[in-house]
Amino acid sequence: MTIISKYLKDKPSNPKLWFIIGIGVAAAGVLVLAETRRRRRTRNSPKPDFGAFIHRFQLLFPDPPPPNKMQSLSSLSFAIKDIFDVKGYVTGFGNPDWERTHAVAENTALVITTLLCEGAVCVGKTVMDEFSFGISGENKFYGTPTNPHMPSFVPGGSSSGSAVAVAAGLVDFAIGTDTTGCVRIPAAFCGILGFRPSHGVISTIGVLPNAQSLDTVGWFARDPSVLRRVGLVLLKPNLVEPKRTRRIIFAEDLFQLSRVPSQMTVYMIGKAVESLSGYQCPKHENLCQYIASNVPSLKGFREQLTYQQNGISVLKALTSVMLSLQGYEFKTNHEEWVRSVRPRLGRGVSDRVKASLNATHDNIKTLYKVRTEMRSAFQRLLKDDGVLVIPTVADSPLKLDIEKGFASEFHDRAFGLSSIASISGCCQVAIPLGYHNDCCVSVSFISAHGADKFLLDTVLDMYTSLQELVSVAYASPLPDTNGNVETSELLKEKGNAAFKGKLWNEAVDYYTKAINLDGMNATYYCNRAAAYLKLGSFQQAEEDCNKAILHDKKNVKAYLRRGTARESVLRYEEALKDFQHALVLEPRNKTASLAEKRLRKLMS
Repeated sequence: MTIISKYLKDKPSNPKLWFIIGIGVAAAGVLVLAETRRRRRTRNSPKPDFGAFIHRFQLLFPDPPPPNKMQSLSSLSFAIKDIFDVKGYVTGFGNPDWERTHAVAENTALVITTLLCEGAVCVGKTVMDEFSFGISGENKFYGTPTNPHMPSFVPGGSSSGSAVAVAAGLVDFAIGTDTTGCVRIPAAFCGILGFRPSHGVISTIGVLPNAQSLDTVGWFARDPSVLRRVGLVLLKPNLVEPKRTRRIIFAEDLFQLSRVPSQMTVYMIGKAVESLSGYQCPKHENLCQYIASNVPSLKGFREQLTYQQNGISVLKALTSVMLSLQGYEFKTNHEEWVRSVRPRLGRGVSDRVKASLNATHDNIKTLYKVRTEMRSAFQRLLKDDGVLVIPTVADSPLKLDIEKGFASEFHDRAFGLSSIASISGCCQVAIPLGYHNDCCVSVSFISAHGADKFLLDTVLDMYTSLQELVSVAYASPLPDTNGNVETSELLKEKGNAAFKGKLWNEAVDYYTKAINLDGMNATYYCNRAAAYLKLGSFQQAEEDCNKAILHDKKNVKAYLRRGTARESVLRYEEALKDFQHALVLEPRNKTASLAEKRLRKLMS
């Protein structure tokens, strides 16, 4: 460019020179375009082993077993997250600067040695989110493993490579770590089983820490019997053994967060329980109310969320505690290294690391107190025979390279659900439950701290029945109630009277009977949505508003109520659109105007 500038200065009006320069610029443009297309093809082309592995190798236990010793994992292959030490390899922690500044491990992590001793063969290290921060599975430096079931969507993280290796059939099982959902979420997105054990029951010797108060060693499998076999090897022998009777508890309010129709999940699990012996009739629990009543130290965190007046504030508060604990302990573990090395960091991870290092953590004692109270509260709720049922995740996976604003809303909802086991220290298993709108569906079972074997046995007991029910349940509509002889308008008026008397369940019943007689009336759906909102049944409220809008596209109340339902489950972007649409229909609507301002402030 210096030579060109010189010639232009000497001969600014030479047309031949300008012609040559134009050809050169055009050629450069073609080269840039070609390179862009080449990179796009490379990015979209199939990755070897679905991009799951960072290092491929084979580890066997060095000594042959005694002649009479049965190796319970013989002939099974497994992969490990790049957070576990393997003698002779640098533990990379998902970041090239970490790998560059650390020496090779002198010993192999205890959990890996234990698995090798039982005859399993380790075939490599897998990709992870940097420093075990993040739940998307995307890694700027090592690439994002390809979700085998949904290639254009994230696989979930931070144990992304381990989940993908199992889902793609590359190994029989894989080991990861779960701090804030790092096994449960990728298991859900990749349509496989994922187990987070009770906190502290499996050794973390030889595992790089993210936050010790939350870190656990978890594992993935496609087969529940393999999941259980791995568990029996890793779990201590003195943990609680299963009893004959099991209590199934549905967290009714948490299913309002899920985009999958909750009645399908409840129906399938209920039918599975009916076909098995040793199960009590399922019960329903408002879990957020239970936590609010039994974890008094959480109150201070809830008071900071003045805009959120329903049970979701409990999940937001739990999330705040979980992420604050994680930030405090990550800072304690790694601040010196981060400040001295100044590593290159990927999008999202950089923000999390900076927030951790810059936070003052003045309330650290309260954070640990919340954790202690949550442990006690869930021990009382679940005892040694309870199985709490919740959605593993609220949403379908994000598409790759999604915009940051939408991702933050997604993270809020995902962390809200994962914080329950992370803070309480309970064991949790993610179970695939078919597909909805072409995306994997996952439900989770949670049992009390120490009831890991009981939970693994429960999964093995129920899994076959659940899978047999999946295709039938999603293909067939649920039975509806019969119509009532009274006129629909009279039923609506009775519903209105019950609503005014704050008898929300009665109001729902009356509106439902009216809908059975006249399923085309938008007002009936809209009124029932209002009652569902009072009951905290946000998913049902949204579905009713959808039907009301389908029959009457100018129904302002339906947009307002759908916006309220979506805001209540932290789907701010969609809620904002509803309130804006209401303002288009009624520009002076104060409710819509206030809601729009509130949401813009929240999203900023």
